[in-house]
Amino acid sequence: MYAAVDLGSNSFRLHIGKHDGEAIRVLKSVREPIRLAAGLDKDGNLTPAAMQTALNCLKNFRTVLAAYKLDAVRVVATSAMRVARNGAAFLPEAELAIGYPIEIISGEEEGRLIYMGVAAAVALPGERRLVIDIGGGSTELILGRGPEIEKVESFSVGTVKQSLSFFIGGRVDGPSFEAAILSARSHFEDAAPPYHPQFWKQCYGSSGTARTIADIIIKNGLGREVNAQSLEALKQRFIECGHVSKIDMPGLKPDRASTIIGGLAILIGLVRELDIPLVVPIEAGLRMGVMWDLHLRSTKRDRREQSVQACVQRFHVDQRRANRVAVDALALYAQTKPAGDQYNRLLYWSALLHEMGMVVSHTGYHKHAAYIIANADLPGFTAREQRTMSGMIVAHKGNLRKVAEVLAETDFAKAIVAFRLAVLFMHSRIDLDFTQIKLRFKSRIELEIQRDWVAQHPTLSYWLEKEQEQWDEVGVDFLIRTSG
Repeated sequence: MYAAVDLGSNSFRLHIGKHDGEAIRVLKSVREPIRLAAGLDKDGNLTPAAMQTALNCLKNFRTVLAAYKLDAVRVVATSAMRVARNGAAFLPEAELAIGYPIEIISGEEEGRLIYMGVAAAVALPGERRLVIDIGGGSTELILGRGPEIEKVESFSVGTVKQSLSFFIGGRVDGPSFEAAILSARSHFEDAAPPYHPQFWKQCYGSSGTARTIADIIIKNGLGREVNAQSLEALKQRFIECGHVSKIDMPGLKPDRASTIIGGLAILIGLVRELDIPLVVPIEAGLRMGVMWDLHLRSTKRDRREQSVQACVQRFHVDQRRANRVAVDALALYAQTKPAGDQYNRLLYWSALLHEMGMVVSHTGYHKHAAYIIANADLPGFTAREQRTMSGMIVAHKGNLRKVAEVLAETDFAKAIVAFRLAVLFMHSRIDLDFTQIKLRFKSRIELEIQRDWVAQHPTLSYWLEKEQEQWDEVGVDFLIRTSG
């Protein structure tokens, strides 16, 4: 059983689902209209009131989650938290309220998760499709065929800002609508060509915005589908109302009227700019994609593994050396008896990619690799995971002062010493026999190796002495014994 929590710019939503055959069946769904994006002040900070509203919601979600026996939970935050200047500072308090880590995901990762949800729901393996998702703070366009994503882009235009910027005070008129539509089109015009209809067969609207607009159109007799004509008819009906407070139509909940007008402007802008003939609303998207991602991880079909292998190929990594370091680092790490397994896979992937920076320069290659990992768009990885891997890679070589603060986390420090020793033994051309080496790390590092290794590999004693010095600089004793 999985739970997906979506901290969106307009609403916070929660899905609890269970994998059932070829589908994930939603058992519980909760939505609260938090309006987080509307809670950003003129300086781009979340106001105290907005943060308190969010915390109250997260505490409620924690109660809901506690009622289920869950195999995995993933909490993702989108556009409003991405752009909030105090978003990172607010994160620890928010995590405490819900009881789980919160990932502020990139727009591209958001798009990929959305597409995963749609692809699983449609289940047409060869269909070429465009998925559009109009959220409170951003809009994602994803082009793909069947389950495979070909192109994903995120645009900083969403329902909340569009509504607040162009329908000031809730007034709805023709000039305001056209200005909002033109503004939306300006965000998409440069990126439009790859998304034109000749590149796909079906266009899906995955957001609540698209589904709500479709519902209003059908229930008010404005058309049988979402196309340019029915969208124009709905726009005119809103204009006739004159004000958000007067919009009372079947299919539209009162709390959504203030933002759906901005969403309609964006959807019309997309239809005009991309020449979309028909938008098919679909009850699938980010939360369903998050649950499918959790399911794939549990069945060893992890997108992160695919991302790492793609990097190995793209950066021409020497796979023989990389695989050796990765395997040895994990084996050495296991000898240190870490408290948990949270770093196992991150250590393995970091070791596979530790030499990727050599495509930039052999000098300081670890710094180049660390920078790439920290800033690259790696499908499946969270920003936090990428920062951890970046820290591991930059720490595998040279002085340890640059990561001294995070070495206070014991398991991380154990991962680093295992990583560094794996690289050291690889460079010394020592084929490790793990019955002949012992690594312990409690209050100090203790390494026991075979005496004949030093005689057979002249540089080993030099590198081990340097390693002792590096750990000594950060206040960690490193004792080396020889045996045999």
